[in-house]
Formats: sequence, C-alpha cells, structure tokens
Amino acid sequence: MEKKDVFRAWGRIASGYRPMLSVEITRECPLRCPGCYAYEPEHLGQIGPLRTLADYKGQSLVDGVLALVDRYRPIHLSIVGGEPLVRFRELDELLPRLSQMGINVQLVTSAVRPIPMHWGAIKNLQIVVSIDGLQPDHDRRRAPATYERILQNIQGHSITVHCTVTHQMAARANSFAEFLSFWSTQPDVRKIWFSLFTPQVGDAAEEVLSPQERSATLDELRRLRTAFTKLDLPIPVLEGYRRPPASPAECIFACTTLSITANLRSRITPCQFGGNPDCTQCGCMASAGLKAVGEHKLLGLLPLKSLYKASVRVGKTISAVRGRLEADSTERSSEGLISFR
Repeated sequence: MEKKDVFRAWGRIASGYRPMLSVEITRECPLRCPGCYAYEPEHLGQIGPLRTLADYKGQSLVDGVLALVDRYRPIHLSIVGGEPLVRFRELDELLPRLSQMGINVQLVTSAVRPIPMHWGAIKNLQIVVSIDGLQPDHDRRRAPATYERILQNIQGHSITVHCTVTHQMAARANSFAEFLSFWSTQPDVRKIWFSLFTPQVGDAAEEVLSPQERSATLDELRRLRTAFTKLDLPIPVLEGYRRPPASPAECIFACTTLSITANLRSRITPCQFGGNPDCTQCGCMASAGLKAVGEHKLLGLLPLKSLYKASVRVGKTISAVRGRLEADSTERSSEGLISFR
C-alpha cells in the first residue's frame, strides 16, 4: 500500500470494511518450493490442504473474484496462489477491469511463464516476482522458475523482486550483497524487497532463522540500504521486524486484510499465513510496515494506531447495523418486497 492510500484505508475501516483483500486465485502451481506456507498442512486448518480444494476457471473465476470485490470493496487487492499465472487468461480479463474500478492490484508470481507484455500498460498493477536467494539455491528450490526463465519472462516489464530470507541464505557469507548486486543491475527490476521466513509455532524446518541470524540479517540489510538504491526497506520496517506485533490481534495488517482461499469462500485465518503462525518470528513486510505506520505520531502527539483502534470500534458498529439491514432486506425480499440497497 502506498502512503497516499493510508488515510483512504482508515476511511474504509471506519465504514466497517477491510481495506485490503488477498485472494488465492488458484490451488495450482507447477513449483514445489520447500517451506511454502500456502501448501503446509496447517495453512487452511480444518478446510484441508490447498491442493484438495475445488477452485475456479474461466468466466466462473472472473465472476467470482469480481463478486468478492463488489462485496468487500477493497482499495488494495493481492492476487496470490498457487501460481497466479496458471490463470493468465482469466487475469487478462480481470486485471483491466480491476484497474478501471480504481483498485490497486499486486500480483505475486514466480514468473514461471511469460508475463503478457500488454499488462505493463495496466494502471495500478504491481507485479511482484518471488526469488529465493542466489541462483544455485533458488534454482534448486524453485525449478522450473529458474533465474534464466525469470529473466526471460520479465523482459520489458517493471517488476518488484521479493526475496524471503531463509536460514540457507542467511548462513552464507555476503549473500545479500551478491543478491542485490545481481538484481539491481537488471533493467526490468524497479525495486527489491526483503521479508523474513515466518514459521508456524514449533516449526523446525530448515528455512527457520535462528535469533542470531535474524538479528545479523537485519543489521546487514540496514548497512546495504545506502549502497543499493533499488533496495526498498525503510528503517521503520526494519525495526518492525525486530519487534513484530505480539499476535494477529495486535497486527494492523492481519486485522485490515481479508484473506480468501481458492474456493472463493473460505477465509484464511488468523492472517495470510494461516494455521498458528509464530508471531515472535514474523517476517511479513506488510505487517512490519503497518506497525511502523501505526506507531507514527500525528502532529508528534497521537499515535496513528490509536486512531486505527477508534476507527475499528466505529466500523464494527456500522458493520453490525449493515448486517442487520441486509438480513432484514433479504427477509422482506423473500416476501416479494423490494430489497434494501
């Protein structure tokens, strides 16, 4: 979310809506990346693993996503997966329509297939390409979305590189400088983001950073900010990583984002990671960024998170009233009366 959207988002919250919507647009993905939270057994809880869900294709998918947007009225939509480019034909229709509606769209992809050139002309579309560290480790983890294929498939675009730092990357000397040196020189890369691997509670996966690795990583990235201008990692975000929200209930991003899985009905809770995320090791860039926004003091006096909490209280009241009106509208409509709009 851009800075200019923050106060728009506050208005949506006070109206009883969540300003951000995240949709797992498909359960399908040709990759089998170790540590991918979307395919962990805990991700969807009792709903079941993502790959077992029914999902949508063709016009049913287009109509389903537009119905979600019409219902929840977000100002920002994240399209994730699975691999969204599996549904590139549907996206070819969806993305221009969402742009015409004034919605900011972030499409997160592995760039495993070519990104259509005409998408570059779509207003308010941000394409984010996930890359897991340096080429040898990335190509092993994320084949067939190798460095070579990514470089071919992003040609002519202006993309954001997103790297999730894992133990494997943090343990290798100079890996961050090498990564930034390579991707900063690519003409199709506009900026570079880093987040940190976020485990589930009790997770012992190889990707989990030790406390020492986490601290050293943040120190190193802070130092590299001045050397690589494409690295988009403000100091407040770095500090947000050091002191993440204590729980999803305290996380502004989790509380302002509605995450929907591939059946276009079920919600992912308590945040986009699902399951039981270890908030003490949260590495979500959006969470860290909105924590920084919340701690900013308006006119040097009042933290914005205080305004956020007040807006939430107002929004819950309005939402409850809206729910009662809609229920009454449905009941009257079933009796042959004109429904409330």
